[in-house]
Amino acid sequence: MGNIERVCDFLKESGTYYLATTDGDQPRVRPFGTAHIFEDKLYIQTGKSKDVAKQILANPKVEISAMVKGDWIRLSGELKLDDRYEAKKSMLDAYPALQKMYSAEDDNTAVFYFENATATFCSFTKEPETINF
Repeated sequence: MGNIERVCDFLKESGTYYLATTDGDQPRVRPFGTAHIFEDKLYIQTGKSKDVAKQILANPKVEISAMVKGDWIRLSGELKLDDRYEAKKSMLDAYPALQKMYSAEDDNTAVFYFENATATFCSFTKEPETINF
């Protein structure tokens, strides 16, 4: 299993992860649930009309934290918008429940992929392990 797959699987196993953005000088954190690999990149999804999308577009540096059974991950990097139909369709095919609110043709559907990402797997019982992608 590659690094991106390992990070994606961890986020999916957590069920809910927390994405931090900045709004000017104010941090903003909210729960997310989408994690998907498309064209060897890790993607997340939201709506362009939401504040979170506007914050990412203004400052693409983000951090994610998630926990599974006493282990946790910190994932930092930059999110890049991918407005292609194929990227949106791939995400929505992986998360059919989102199709009630979003479509690949909808301009509001926003899928972002990570660039310059660093993921650190942490535990109280093991040394941290850091991977880059």
